[in-house]
Order: sequence, then C-alpha cells, then structure tokens
Amino acid sequence: MLFNSQISPPNENLVITTPWRPWWERYQPVSYKLCTRSGNETEFKDMVNRCNKVGVYIYVDAVVNHMCGAAAGSGHHSTCGSYFDSHKRDFPAVPYSGWDFNDGKCRTASGEIENYNDLEQVRNCRLVSLLDLALEKDYVRSRVVEYMNHLIDIGVAGFRIDASKHMWPGDMKAFLDKLKHLNTEWFAEGTRPFIFQEVIDQGGEAISSSEYFGNGRVTEFKYGAKLGTVIRKWHGEKMTYLKNWGEGWSFMPSDKAIVFVDNHDNQRSHGGGGASILTFWDSRLYKMGVGFMLAHPYGFTRIMSSFSWPRYFENGEDINSWVGPPSYEDGSIKSVTINPDTTCGNGWICEHRWRQIRNMVIFRNVVDGQPFTNWWDNNSNQVAFGRGNQGFIVFNNDDW
Repeated sequence: MLFNSQISPPNENLVITTPWRPWWERYQPVSYKLCTRSGNETEFKDMVNRCNKVGVYIYVDAVVNHMCGAAAGSGHHSTCGSYFDSHKRDFPAVPYSGWDFNDGKCRTASGEIENYNDLEQVRNCRLVSLLDLALEKDYVRSRVVEYMNHLIDIGVAGFRIDASKHMWPGDMKAFLDKLKHLNTEWFAEGTRPFIFQEVIDQGGEAISSSEYFGNGRVTEFKYGAKLGTVIRKWHGEKMTYLKNWGEGWSFMPSDKAIVFVDNHDNQRSHGGGGASILTFWDSRLYKMGVGFMLAHPYGFTRIMSSFSWPRYFENGEDINSWVGPPSYEDGSIKSVTINPDTTCGNGWICEHRWRQIRNMVIFRNVVDGQPFTNWWDNNSNQVAFGRGNQGFIVFNNDDW
C-alpha cells in the first residue's frame, strides 16, 4: 500500500461569496448531509468504493467542534440548500437548536476566545466566531456519532478530528467510544477507525497535546516548524543537528505523533508553524524536507497535496491566502488533469505525484519497522543514515 488519503470535509457547508468561495468555507458546517462542491453522497460513496478497491483508504476531515460562523445569517446559502439561521442557532437539517451550543458556558463578553492561556475559553468559547457545539450533551454527541458512523458504514478508514484543541478530551472520548468498527467489506473484523486529532501545541499555552493521547494520534506542529528552520539554515541550524530528531527535539512520543512538513493552514501562514514552514513554493527545499520526513522513522507521516493560488503580498501578508481550489465561474471545482510526466495540471499541484516524493513513499514502505542506523554527517548540512538493512539515504544541503 503506497497511500491512504485524507479528504476535505464532506458534509454540507456554508456557501460564502465574499470573498468568492474560499477554501475555508468547507470548515463551516450547516448539516451532516454528504453534499459539497466536491460532490453528493452518491459520488462520495463511489469515490470511497473505488479507492478501497485499490487499497487507498480514506480518512475524513471531521468538523464536529462547531457549526458555521455566528454572522452567517439565515437562508438556504449552503451546498445542499438546507435552511439555517445562525443568529437563532437553528440548523434544522441536523437538527440543532439554541440548546445545543456553548453560548451559556463561555465567560468572555465577546463570546470569542480571547485568551489562549485560559483553557475554559479555548474549549467553551467560539473559535473565530464559529458556533461552538455543546459536546457535553448526549444529544449533540449522538448527532456526531450518527454522522461519523454513517461514514464508517460507507467504508472510510478513519478521521482527522478538526479543532480538537477546542473540545474537552473527555467529550471527544465519549463520542469516539461509540463509533462502530470499520466496515468488514474492506477491513478485518474488529478493526477500529484510525483517529488523529488536530491540536496546535507549540508550547506556552494552557492546553497540551498529551491530554489527547488517550483518544488517538495527535498532530505534532513543532515538527514542520523545526524542520523548516533546519532546512532553511536559519538561526545557525544545520542538518547535522538532526541526529537525535524526534523525541530528542522535545516532540511527543513517536507512537502518538502525526507529522507533516506543511498542511492546508500553515502553507498559507494560518494555524501553527510560522514563517519557517516549507511549501511547494520552495520546491527544492520542500522535496528535501519531505524526503527527510519519509526516510526518518519518527511519527506517522502525512504529505500535502495542494492547489496553486495567486499569492499577493502586502506588508508581508498574502492577501490571497483565502483563495479556494481551481474552479469555474459557478464555483464548481475543476477536474485534476494528469500530465505526461504523471504530475497534475489545471491548477492542481499534487505534491504526492512529484517523482522525488513518490519514490520516497516507496522507500518508507520498504523500510517500515526497520531501525534508524549508521548516522553520518560532515558537521554541517550533509547527512546520511540507514534503516536497518533495507535502505540508506544521503542528503546534501550544503552549497557545494
């Protein structure tokens, strides 16, 4: 098996037209109907079925911390046309009502998270105005479980739980424990869904990644930020310092970590990571960073597959970081086209198809389970190491 695939949230979301159909509208749920501009439920089922048949298992990006923004208004401007009223907290297609949100528990005057050192705010108040679900309530949990179990019935293999940092770990455990075993048409009897939780923990805040270890794997955001600093050779960093990469750099235990060079947020300078994050815009350095990640045994690796957008910087900020996927004037997404060299066209980057990255995925599969051995470095930016007797790799990030 070469790849599994994490997909964008498949549930009905708010349609945003100012700015025009931004990528982040997918993170503003209106219902749990499987209906987005990626397709409807029939098309989703077909995709999962075709992928499972060739051993590409699907991880769903599950947005269950919140619904759409508080200022979204009322109407049918959603990807399935379902009615909602954000002011009244009314989402009849679920259904959710005002009883199902945390407005009464948030202690800030604005209703927003104002202080990330106050864990009550982080978990009970609104994240960037998104209506925060009361996951302590059995009814809300039951709707989340119903949605996720429906996806399991269809044949998905697991879930990325968006905004896990903004949910109480115990509330998450309560609904995760109610998930079904995976569909035995595709998976061995008794197989549990693979769970990984988005928790941005770069230190200095009230919430720690370790609080979520009991629920599954957790995103290690320090990984991409630190690796980017080393590959860019900022602040005197050198690849020779990577000899004790992993827990030796104060990362979480390897068997708990989801690791990545970049993700859909921080490649746009959103979320955790900062300016050091390597992206496809820095293709030579990016290939080296992803290659190192795939060669090294630490963590469960995830690689990015992106689309391009017209970056435009003002005062150091990309004012086009909102731009959504390649699409037609009506908002429908353009198909991925495949070039003769197997890379993608039509505005899609498809880093996973780049020759260097594709080959390193094969390398990782071959050396899986083999020990980290035979480190060599030149005390600068040339390093090499083995993976047992199955693989050996050399990196040269010096200028000679």
